[in-house]
Amino acid sequence: MLDQLSVDAVSGNFSPIALFLEADIVVKLVMVGLLLASVWTWTIIVSFALKIGRTQSKSEKFERAFSSADNVDSFYESHGKSTLPMAKVLAAGVKEWRRSTARGPIDRDGTRQRLATAMNATIAHEVDQLADRLNFLATVGSVAPFVGLFGTVWGIMRSFSAIAAEQNSSLAVVAPGIAEALFATAIGLFAAIPAVIAYNRFSHRLNKLEARMGRFADGFHATLSRELELGD
Repeated sequence: MLDQLSVDAVSGNFSPIALFLEADIVVKLVMVGLLLASVWTWTIIVSFALKIGRTQSKSEKFERAFSSADNVDSFYESHGKSTLPMAKVLAAGVKEWRRSTARGPIDRDGTRQRLATAMNATIAHEVDQLADRLNFLATVGSVAPFVGLFGTVWGIMRSFSAIAAEQNSSLAVVAPGIAEALFATAIGLFAAIPAVIAYNRFSHRLNKLEARMGRFADGFHATLSRELELGD
């Protein structure tokens, strides 16, 4: 095995495939794990980008339709069953309003508090649902470099073992293990860097969506509060 690695090192055969095939089983497992994590990371990045983009676009349309609606009840009947997070916030407010005002006398302060609680709880739930897969990006971004570093350390240890076995510190003996080590590090960074960038970017977009839903809930809460005042 060492003879083959020495030949490859001398011939300069350091292609990714050759490095993987010639790597130690431990380094191979590290590389495969990091490559799988990278594939899953990009799957999440693409799917979440499409999902958050559609959600933001539909939320803008929903807000415009709601602001131009003449009657909340009729708007709720036509839009309240939508799976859009903002529609669920509206549904939570309307349902709590109907429960709180179904029988008299109406506790106005209690109704306002329950409306705010119901809509805020819905916002938190919807944000948690949207952010579910982002935890994987955060995990890959923080763990992948250390997994790659483990492969690096293992490769260097293998190089020292080769030096001891051959009693020769020439490049032909040292290079294969070092090359595997660096390749494992590169794969770790390849998995971690997109994960960190995507996590930060998506977290920002998710925070903006949460703020948009919060503003919508506040406006709807104010509308219902005025309805309570008209009933005085």
